[in-house]
Amino acid sequence: MIISDFYPIINQEIKNFMKNIPRVFLGDNIRSGLVIPAQSDVSHYLSRVMRRRDFLAFGGGHEFYASLSDDGHSISVGDDTGRADPSGNITLMFAPIKRTDDLLNMATQMGVAAFHPVITDHTVALHINWSRMQKIITESAEQSGRNSVPLLLPPQKFSELDLSQIVFADERAAYGAEIPNSARNARFVLVGPEGGFSDAEFSALDSSGAIGISLGKTILRAELAAAIAISRITE
Repeated sequence: MIISDFYPIINQEIKNFMKNIPRVFLGDNIRSGLVIPAQSDVSHYLSRVMRRRDFLAFGGGHEFYASLSDDGHSISVGDDTGRADPSGNITLMFAPIKRTDDLLNMATQMGVAAFHPVITDHTVALHINWSRMQKIITESAEQSGRNSVPLLLPPQKFSELDLSQIVFADERAAYGAEIPNSARNARFVLVGPEGGFSDAEFSALDSSGAIGISLGKTILRAELAAAIAISRITE
């Protein structure tokens, strides 16, 4: 085997290693050289579930090589892997729904930077366990290869929003219509609840200059509508 033939094999081994190694979020302030206490759930996950002590730690847009101590009590953060964070800068504004967990999971995988729950006229899912939702967001970030965990903002009433810079999923929009250039790479995307926006909310969106986009010719579940809206403005 000549040298040039050997490099692809090495590169593939590295890719396989990076693909199979566990990833754990350790907060946004981690850096190389830190030795920090290992939380019991992290220690159990690595030593008992994954049966290994080496892993990738991430947070704040960076990813590091890391290892769990032999006694499972501490974590040493090593060098930065140098891998760029694939996350974007979109804030997804959404009405809480029965399957909010699925919505957050999918949108996290798509690189959303922040989630902003919005209480609309037709919102019926008013008793969401937001602590559990934060855990779902973190786990999804760990599994999807992001170097950051989306921010989960407190719920806010629709009437209190600044709608002027929003792109929203508009069920009235004509299927197949070209997305306006002003909607592409928008930073704020809004999707409604299972029952859609009310007439008063549509009126507020229209008068504010918010940009409505079509998500297709069929009626989508609210959690899927969020993912499609993100993909349409980033395609």
